[in-house]
Amino acid sequence: MALIIHQFPALEDNYGYFLRCGETGYTVALDVPNDRQVLDELARIGWHLDAIWNTHHHWDHAHDNPGVVGATGAKVFAPEEVVRVVGGVDQVITPGQVLSLGQHRAAIIDVGGHTKGHIAFYFKDEGVAFVGDSLFALGCGRMFEGTPDQMQAGLARLRALPDETLIYCAHEYSAANARYARHVDPDNEALKAYQSEIISKRALNQPTVPFPLGWEKRTNPFLRWDDERLRAQLDLSRDLSDGDVFGHLRKGKDTFKD
Repeated sequence: MALIIHQFPALEDNYGYFLRCGETGYTVALDVPNDRQVLDELARIGWHLDAIWNTHHHWDHAHDNPGVVGATGAKVFAPEEVVRVVGGVDQVITPGQVLSLGQHRAAIIDVGGHTKGHIAFYFKDEGVAFVGDSLFALGCGRMFEGTPDQMQAGLARLRALPDETLIYCAHEYSAANARYARHVDPDNEALKAYQSEIISKRALNQPTVPFPLGWEKRTNPFLRWDDERLRAQLDLSRDLSDGDVFGHLRKGKDTFKD
């Protein structure tokens, strides 16, 4: 049976996700951006929640876990950092493990950098990945805790997934990310087309998430640290490490004024 994915808007620019096994009915909330909105959406669609899977400890992902647990009895599966910051975790999960969601299996991937212990969930058979705040359409998360080398290595693990993988991230940042991407890579025709598609969707208030990883490999500067053309565009030496190039791009985005 299919893995059913229910996506809904939350807060100002977050996305919430419910993942449901079509055969068993086992249902997971992928992060908790806001407890009231999660519970209201569950009631609206008539699903019972069995578990919460957290990607990292930030307030709009895990701090409202207790409100949802109190109302549903859901079990919390989360990285160690959620234990440290939020508490209330039933099972600590680590990269390399595989979690079961009914008849479906998710591999846990280390994507630390935005926070040190950030993880992603990859359903190989279904071709989907839930990446929290590590990778966005044409962007990536800020480095609040990790290093450029750490975050580049995490993104490299995501980049290694098949092109057809659909990426589900936690925020609608695509339009702003596209402006920075065009700033550093103005002559990329694929990027121009992608930006036009994003602008059209947002004008109709349509989500730009999920998105295929293959498009990101060709257009997202944060996945192209080893692209010689992009390095030349940025006037960066071929001798710089991949982590240094990524760090240069991330610092540029942090100070970019569009």
